[in-house]
Amino acid sequence: MSSKEKPTLGGTRIKTRKRNIAAPLDPASFSDAIVQIYLDNGGDLVRPSELVAKSIESSDLNFSRYGDTFFEVVFVGGRTQPGTVKPEEGDRHPYSMLDCVAQRETILPFVLYIQKTLRRRPFLIKNLENVMRKFLQSLEFFEENERKKLAIFTALAFSQKLSGLPPETVFQPLLKDNLVAKGIVLSFITEFFKEYLKENTLDDLIALLKKGKMEDNLLDFFPSAKRSSEALSEHFIKEGLTSLVEYNEKKMFEVKLKEIKSTLTTMINDEAAIPEVIETVKQQVKDAKFPDLEVIRMLWDVLMEAVQWSGKNQQQNSNAALRQVKAWAELLNAFCTSGRLELELIYKVQTQCYEDAKLMKLFPEIIRTLYDQDVLAEDTVLLWFRKGSNQKGRQSFVKALEPFVKWLEEAEEEE
Repeated sequence: MSSKEKPTLGGTRIKTRKRNIAAPLDPASFSDAIVQIYLDNGGDLVRPSELVAKSIESSDLNFSRYGDTFFEVVFVGGRTQPGTVKPEEGDRHPYSMLDCVAQRETILPFVLYIQKTLRRRPFLIKNLENVMRKFLQSLEFFEENERKKLAIFTALAFSQKLSGLPPETVFQPLLKDNLVAKGIVLSFITEFFKEYLKENTLDDLIALLKKGKMEDNLLDFFPSAKRSSEALSEHFIKEGLTSLVEYNEKKMFEVKLKEIKSTLTTMINDEAAIPEVIETVKQQVKDAKFPDLEVIRMLWDVLMEAVQWSGKNQQQNSNAALRQVKAWAELLNAFCTSGRLELELIYKVQTQCYEDAKLMKLFPEIIRTLYDQDVLAEDTVLLWFRKGSNQKGRQSFVKALEPFVKWLEEAEEEE
């Protein structure tokens, strides 16, 4: 071991590296620089020269620190105060998106310009999200014409598949209670839908709404006093968005169908009294304004889904299906109140027997059982046999039903 003293740093001066000193934020200077570029080039985003875009691209401005400020200058011509959309002190330019005419042709260049900017600087997508969220949450502070421009811009942004912009950034901020209550959100989203559907299909729009977690919640855009299917249909039909009305009606139908099927399944599994089941289903059908034909299809689906199928044992499956038909024939009979509905039941049985291998050979036995239980009338069976329009497996099913039909015809002749 050495007895020498270890060297110390006493009295040594340690220098601080310059890279560890953060420069203070100065968004005002950044904003003024961007504004000056707009002023020097007359706001040119349209002509092939794209003077503003080229000048900004060739500048050495710090976009990574002032991304929010950059998009504020693009949208409104200058900086806004923190947490609001009120103008901040500093230079401004008259070539912003909100200064142009509220139509696609004048707003599209801004979308394309931002798209090019994001391709060069993809990190700016978060800043675009921040600014859009801020503006959409503050729609009430914009003029009606300005809100229309924002709606058109937003629709074009998604239509042009603006790099990385998530739909929830747009849809979720709109659901502020005060904005919805004033009808501002409904007006905005209507303009958005109209513009987006000019170049995209309804399926595209639904996919977009689904990503934004709004495909089942169109009524959330309506003030509470108008939050009904009737009000939704009236509004969107008036605005020329009939396809959206049809979509909503389909979704409402699916929701109500699911509710009725769930209730019926539970009652079947609990072996509830058939009169009680009939009364419950009738009330739900009435409340949901369910079409008669859909009721027949739904009843058959639920009854077959409730059967305890037995794997590969065909005979057991056949017996189980026929037992189910006999057990719930009274329920089917309560809703098969016309020849048209009886024929629809036969079509439903035909389709399932054609598509389900377990039931393929069971068609004539099911029809015979339904006849014996007074669910199907003789005339309906003969009508299907002679003129049925459903072609799924029809040839083989007609042949399989021939003995029963022959028996019916002979009985008719004897009478």
